[in-house]
Amino acid sequence: MEIKKVDQFVRGWFVGGFEPTLFKTTDVEVAVQHFKAGDKEASHCHKIATEITVLVSGKALMNGKLINAGEVVKISPGEYTDFEAIEDTVTTVVKVPGALNDKYLKAE
Repeated sequence: MEIKKVDQFVRGWFVGGFEPTLFKTTDVEVAVQHFKAGDKEASHCHKIATEITVLVSGKALMNGKLINAGEVVKISPGEYTDFEAIEDTVTTVVKVPGALNDKYLKAE
């Protein structure tokens, strides 16, 4: 058995084809992320991967839509979304496949 802390990984990403990782694979990427109220991520898309985000706790805005704890959001390839934590928020994120260098910021 191997035990690590989420904060030992970059931005909570602990499964994927990157370093550090707990399980190295390009099939999938998995993260648990903690956001403080007001934290934001710029609008971006993935051309290859589907991204699934579970709001474990808190509230956030994604593309202007309020997402509450217990809700699951699926973002398909080519679909842009941004993220803003309305209150302290914890998410679990799964990207399938775990395609490296597949994040494209939306042009302003």
